[in-house]
Amino acid sequence: MLIAASELVAQFTFAIRSALIESDTRHSLRNRDLHNASRLANVCRTKSRKKENSVSKQLLMVGSMPLDTASEVMETFGNPLGNFLRTIPDGEIGPRRYWVSHVHLQVFALHPDLEILQRPRRDNGVERLYPHDDKDGWAFMVKPGVERLVFGDPGWRLAYAQDALSSYFVFRTLKEKGILPPHIRFQVSLPMVNSVCAVRTFPTPGDLDKVRPRYTDALRAEVETITSKIPATELAIQWDLAREITEINGGVSGVPAEGSIERNIAQVAALSPHIPEGVELGYHFCFGTMGGWPRFSPKDLGATVQFANAVVQASGRRVDWVHIPLLDRVTDEFVAPLAQLKPQGARVYLGAIHNMERFKERIAMAKKYLPEFGVGAYCGLGRMPADQVPKVLEDHIEASRLIG
Repeated sequence: MLIAASELVAQFTFAIRSALIESDTRHSLRNRDLHNASRLANVCRTKSRKKENSVSKQLLMVGSMPLDTASEVMETFGNPLGNFLRTIPDGEIGPRRYWVSHVHLQVFALHPDLEILQRPRRDNGVERLYPHDDKDGWAFMVKPGVERLVFGDPGWRLAYAQDALSSYFVFRTLKEKGILPPHIRFQVSLPMVNSVCAVRTFPTPGDLDKVRPRYTDALRAEVETITSKIPATELAIQWDLAREITEINGGVSGVPAEGSIERNIAQVAALSPHIPEGVELGYHFCFGTMGGWPRFSPKDLGATVQFANAVVQASGRRVDWVHIPLLDRVTDEFVAPLAQLKPQGARVYLGAIHNMERFKERIAMAKKYLPEFGVGAYCGLGRMPADQVPKVLEDHIEASRLIG
C-alpha cells in the first residue's frame, strides 16, 4: 500500500509540474490580453468609488479559475473587480481545479479501507488522474469487513485547510500592498458531502452509509481548522452543491426525486451551524460542468428554489448569499420559481455571466420574478482553457456595468 501511495503522489506531482511548464508558454500572450481588460476595469472602478457600498455586492466569483497560483487569480480579478466583490476565492488552484475528483484521488484512492473499482480512462495508453467527463470518474468500494470508514489526521486529511491557509497568506499580502481593497473577504469554496460521496462514486449498496458520516466529520474538522486560523472578519465559506441539485431534479439514475430534499438536508445541518457567526456563509447551487456546461439542465428552477429555501432554513445561522445559475436561454416558465425564493436576508446572485450577447435578456426575464440580485458566472471556470481568462474578466466587467 505504501508503494502504491508513493507512486500516486509522484504521478500527481509530475502532472502538476507539466501543467506549470505549459502555463509558462501562455503567460506573455495572456498578460497582454489581461492588460487590455484591466484598462477597461480601471474606468469602471473609478466610476464605482462613490457607490462602493452597493456596487461591491453586485458580483460573485463562484470558485475555480484556470490559473496556476492564488496570486495570479487574486491580482487578475481582485484588482480590477475588487469594488464589485464582497469575497474573492483563490481560484481553487492545483488539484482542486478538478473539484471533487481531487478528494477521490488524494484521499479515497489512498485509503487502506477502500478498493478502487474504476479510475479515469487512459489517454493514448498514458494514465489519467482526473476524469474526462461524467462517465469515467473514480469509483470505490468499502472493503469487506469494514463497518465504518475513518479518516486520520483530523483537520488536515482532506487538504482543504492546508490550501486555505497557504492562499490566505497571499490574500493578506495583497491586501497589505493595496492590490485588494480593505472590505474584501477571502472565500473558501468547499464541495458538500453528498457531492463528494455520490452514488456513482460508491455504487455498492450500503457503502454510502459507511462513508458519508465519517467524511462529514473529516470535513467539519477541516472547517474548524480554517476558522481557527483565519480571522472571522476576513473569511467567507461557500458550500458547493452539484450532485444534490441533479438528484432533487430527478437526474440521478435509480434515485427517486421524491424525498431527495430531505435526504440532502442533513449534511447542511451537520456542518453549517459549526461555522462561527462572524464568518460569511454562502451556497452555490450547481448544474455541473464535468463534460461541459451544463452537465444537467433542469426544466425550470422550481426544485432548485425549494432546495435553496430548505438549505437556508437548515443552516442554523445567518446565510449571507446564495448563487443559482441561469441557462443560456431562459423562459418565463424557467425563472418564475424565483418569485418563491426565501433567502431570509441573504444576497442572491444569479449565474448569468456567460454568452453575453443574451445577458440583458436573461437579466430582464429574471427581474420579473426577483427584482434585486447580483450576478456571477454559472459555475467555477477552472477547466476552461487559460487563454479564455481575459474574456472572462471582460465579461465580468461588462456585467458590472450593465447592472450597476
